[in-house]
Amino acid sequence: MQVAEEKIAPERQHRTFWWKEALIVGAFYVIYSWTRNQFGSNKIAADGIPEQAFTNAERVIQLERWMGLYHEETIQDWFLPYHGFIQFWNVYYGTLHFAATLGVFIWLYLKRPDVFPQWRNTLAVTTSLAIVGFAWFPLMPPRLLDKPCPAFDPSQYGGACLASRFRGRGEFGFVDTLAQYGGPWSFDSETMASISNQYAAMPSLHIGWSTWCVFAVWPLLRRRSTKALVVLYPLATLFCIVITGNHFWMDGVGGLIAFGIGSLAGWGMHRWNQGRLDHQYSQALRAASQ
Repeated sequence: MQVAEEKIAPERQHRTFWWKEALIVGAFYVIYSWTRNQFGSNKIAADGIPEQAFTNAERVIQLERWMGLYHEETIQDWFLPYHGFIQFWNVYYGTLHFAATLGVFIWLYLKRPDVFPQWRNTLAVTTSLAIVGFAWFPLMPPRLLDKPCPAFDPSQYGGACLASRFRGRGEFGFVDTLAQYGGPWSFDSETMASISNQYAAMPSLHIGWSTWCVFAVWPLLRRRSTKALVVLYPLATLFCIVITGNHFWMDGVGGLIAFGIGSLAGWGMHRWNQGRLDHQYSQALRAASQ
């Protein structure tokens, strides 16, 4: 008498592979960089007068003044006498933005594989929305408002040649801290100017990505002190983008909106995929029980 072989139910898994995720990140970053620079400052200011980016900056200033919260130049002035302090924030602006996000990305892959796809998708959607913002709403950052226009100095991308009712005493008063105090790179170099998009300010990915880092790692944190430090990261980033003259605070609001939409999309995509995998698993269970 033969005994029928017992069928073993398959294990419910959602596997991720590091090499696949690395390829996705690499491909996405190449596409992001290429698309971002298709609408770069060298393209927008091709005629030598970056009116669109300058006009959008005036719109942001007008909105902030209407709200009574246009104080970026004053805040920057408070800290300009402290050269070492400003240099620290220049380095912070140019390095931590990528290092922290990549570190959290890897940490999630290792420690939270069950929800890693959700946060990966959130980051991708947030960044994609930022690309759309850069294309539709090129924005001259505060540090460039008093810099020469490209028509008068091809190495510059400022708006000094454009009249504005918002210029106090003939200028906006913002300082380009990277150019004057130094940092990990320089926008004044010909190579950087040719490949970068200096009008990619709205929304601020520095704020969007730093907020993503907080929400993504929060369940992994146990100590209150660590949680407090993590929460301070987006706040420190907001302080950084303001005192370095790289953004208006309103750009940070744009970054939060992009993150919020990205979070909803990332959660929805993950939930849909989990439903698809659950359906496949239930079919496999039925097949194993027959």
